[in-house]
Amino acid sequence: MTTVAPGVLRTDYQRSVAAYWNAERDPVNIRLGEVDGIYHHHYGLGPYDKSVLEGPEDTRDARVIAELHRLETAQADFLLDRFGPVGPEDRLLDGGSGRGGTSIMANRRFGCRVDGVSISEKQVEFANEHARRWEVADKVRFHFRNMLDTGFESGAFRGVWTNETTMYVDLFDLFGEFSRLLEHGGRYVCITGCYNDVTGGRSKAVSQIDERYTCSVHARSEYFKAMAANNLVPIEVVDLTPDTIPYWELRERSSVATGVESSFLTAYREGSFHYLLIVADRVRGRA
Repeated sequence: MTTVAPGVLRTDYQRSVAAYWNAERDPVNIRLGEVDGIYHHHYGLGPYDKSVLEGPEDTRDARVIAELHRLETAQADFLLDRFGPVGPEDRLLDGGSGRGGTSIMANRRFGCRVDGVSISEKQVEFANEHARRWEVADKVRFHFRNMLDTGFESGAFRGVWTNETTMYVDLFDLFGEFSRLLEHGGRYVCITGCYNDVTGGRSKAVSQIDERYTCSVHARSEYFKAMAANNLVPIEVVDLTPDTIPYWELRERSSVATGVESSFLTAYREGSFHYLLIVADRVRGRA
């Protein structure tokens, strides 16, 4: 059952983002999920199998779709690996949960309770329906809530993750809420695109990404400033940019290309945009 917190959409910008995702029906997010019933809203990692571009033409598209989905699932597995030991008694939060694929994967892996939050009512409805189809709705639940103010109790979560969702919010507000939600020693895992502030401000290609997704990509340094201000201590940082480029190269040659592929590839190759993993632990603040 969808849980609604009061005042979920608090600004015109949040309402515009919610409207975008309520209306979104991109085949790249639907057709890939139809491969195995796990629906992602993020990108992929790792080299692709070049043989999918060879062989019979009439099955080429199906092979490419399956391979793109494999790369996106590999990305979700890479993120979940960062949590280490999580038990059935633990609770995780998926901040900006999309259509819910990673939350279902987390429950399958750990057996734990997972709560997902999104400001898109359509995504929440879709995700809860698929939790029922996977017969995990007793432990995996999606809520129409704002991840800046979730309404969940303090210290309730062993871990929190965001997967390509932080570009929609103020990082200081977001990490303040996550710090409140995490138990002492709890873990936050983030995969995100961020612009390289060593090279300056947003490049033209990064601005095109912002426009395409109605978002505002943050500077790389902003993540670490906001974490330091909210008792989140990074323990692992990995530049995944080289590992995601093959995904975009394959997607650009697929039937589900949206046109934004060239912006991502340009931004990554010129060094103005990074694809970053950050793992941080919650520590006690000063008294």
